[in-house]
Amino acid sequence: MINYCFNFRSLFLAIALMGGLGLVTHATASRSYNLDLNTMTPIPLDGLGGEYTSVIDINDAGQAVGAALRPGVIELRGFITDPNAMWASEIGTLGGYSSQASGINNEGQVVGGSGTRGDGTHAFITGPDGIGIRDLGTLGGYFSGANDINNIGQVAGYSYTDENETHAFITGPDGMRMRDLGTLGGYFSTANGINDIGQVAGYSYTDENEMHAFITGPDGIGMRDLGTLGGKSSAANDINNVGQVAGYSYTDEGEKHAFITGPDGMGMRDLGTLGGRWSEARGINNAGQVVGEFEVGNGYEHAFITGPNGEDMRDLNSLLHVSGGWILASAVGISNDGHIVAWAVPEHTLTVPEPETYILMLAGLGLIGFVAWRKKPEDRGF
Repeated sequence: MINYCFNFRSLFLAIALMGGLGLVTHATASRSYNLDLNTMTPIPLDGLGGEYTSVIDINDAGQAVGAALRPGVIELRGFITDPNAMWASEIGTLGGYSSQASGINNEGQVVGGSGTRGDGTHAFITGPDGIGIRDLGTLGGYFSGANDINNIGQVAGYSYTDENETHAFITGPDGMRMRDLGTLGGYFSTANGINDIGQVAGYSYTDENEMHAFITGPDGIGMRDLGTLGGKSSAANDINNVGQVAGYSYTDEGEKHAFITGPDGMGMRDLGTLGGRWSEARGINNAGQVVGEFEVGNGYEHAFITGPNGEDMRDLNSLLHVSGGWILASAVGISNDGHIVAWAVPEHTLTVPEPETYILMLAGLGLIGFVAWRKKPEDRGF
């Protein structure tokens, strides 16, 4: 079964795993960083005693989360770091072999997905500082995954339903009572970000079988279509506390561009590119600073950061130099106090292939039940 429930953050998990398995040559040289813009210091995150680490999110205390390949075995473990990112500890699992941490709040509560003792993969939440993993269950199907958590412990993600569809969900405080958010009319939706009043952002298929970014009202009430930049597809990857949403949309020229909205998801604005054919926004903080990646030409990509309110997109490599010949290829999260989590490759390395290439490999290995695939843009006619 092919499940259309790909979370863009899972790309970095896939990169780490494929590198560990030796299936993709250039992916064997990848590195995750915690970037402190206050001191202009890059802190490498080298995993739990292993080489392959996929950092995904960071909180205002500087604690980072992600997943790492365990040394000597084909198993992934979600991790949380200390505030200085000097050491990492495992999150554990729900009884299965692997887990992935996808989001963290300022209390250090971590969410993600884990294999269970059965055949499925379930969303999880931990207590403060990543202690104690708890199963969040599903909406009736056999898998679910959590993508983000706010500061009162409301969790957002996706779950298979008993009607064989995948729907976005929200929980109450401390991860209690998973609630179905529905869709924009299609068979699929996923929640990628949640703010402190419970506004949720993500993407959903519409009744016209197009993929559109959405935002909800407080506490996940009322899913609203954010539209596109003129093309047929858009997706929201993150949301801040005033309801500004960041993600990507296809334009009427068929290019993929990063976007930001105004407060409460109003007014999608094209952030453009830095000369290449595409860009994508992956994270946003409360000042409206956006991070992501863009094409620099010939298939290469670099991380970007903007100023407040999405202004003045800049190559992150022009602001912060990573020694040893590394290039910051993608920035995936930004905190309110000037920390960025990013992924780097050696200079002159080929760009990362489309995410679905890795996802198909992972699905074939069967290591994590909810890992999924999405069609290429050209296959959808964008």
